[in-house]
Amino acid sequence: MPRRRLALLLAALLIAGCEALRGTAPAPTTGDFWALGAELTQRDVGVSDVVSGDAGCEDPTLAPTAIAFSASGLDQPQPVRLRVYIFLDGGAYERRRGDVDSCAASWATDPATFELVDAKPFVVAGQGPWGAAFKAAVREALVESAGLGG
Repeated sequence: MPRRRLALLLAALLIAGCEALRGTAPAPTTGDFWALGAELTQRDVGVSDVVSGDAGCEDPTLAPTAIAFSASGLDQPQPVRLRVYIFLDGGAYERRRGDVDSCAASWATDPATFELVDAKPFVVAGQGPWGAAFKAAVREALVESAGLGG
């Protein structure tokens, strides 16, 4: 039995090595919320109070795409409540992007300072104003997490 496992392991390593030599790396794909959270943390943005399904409005079809969370860091010392809407792909993003705007309008306290950051197929929304470094970090984390998901 141990020899068989060793043989299977060696075969798997050999196949993986051949693929690496051919230069066929896996294509980047859209990450999930935890990938976004990790990207934010790497950029000195803290994430807390995560609530899945909180779209901020009464749209039951948007809720499954939404995750609310608090974030702070860099030049944003006070936590701000954000919502990320994560769509399956670029097509779903295109179809539903207007719904995010309508939903956000229902919970924005000051439309003049409301912030939206897009990286297809993700949208992050939250009441602003946000600090410039904070917004840049959110944008960078979102772009990295989105991969080639658009």
